[in-house]
Amino acid sequence: MNSRKKIFSTVTLMMLTLILFVISFEACGDREEFGIGPVKDELKLEPVNDNMVARGRELFNVKCVACHKFDVKLVGPPLKDVTKRRRPEWIMNQILNPQEMTQKDPVSKELFAQYLIQMTFQDVNQLDARAILEFFRAVDENKVTP
Repeated sequence: MNSRKKIFSTVTLMMLTLILFVISFEACGDREEFGIGPVKDELKLEPVNDNMVARGRELFNVKCVACHKFDVKLVGPPLKDVTKRRRPEWIMNQILNPQEMTQKDPVSKELFAQYLIQMTFQDVNQLDARAILEFFRAVDENKVTP
């Protein structure tokens, strides 16, 4: 009987350890998916906002178009379907904090290794980054053409 208790205790301890590992791993993954920067909370996205799309298009055409296109590689990666590949929080953090993202975020490090150029900060605030994200969403949902 004593060995049964010992086995039960060992199995229980192993299961608890596994559960804690999975929980901690998931939490860590969520933070990594958000990237490194000021956007730390999950964005609650509503349907595409046309006013934000218009502002985002203006900002993109002034600050981003020299390095990014949607369907082809220019200096940086093509942006078609970026909102389907990356979390909105990650996209905004990449726009708001590109240098630190390249240094610490695994996806940004990979992109830097592939494109061999550091994305520069374009002097935008969180509202600007949110508008650019909204423009990306509208393009990816075929509501506007780039």
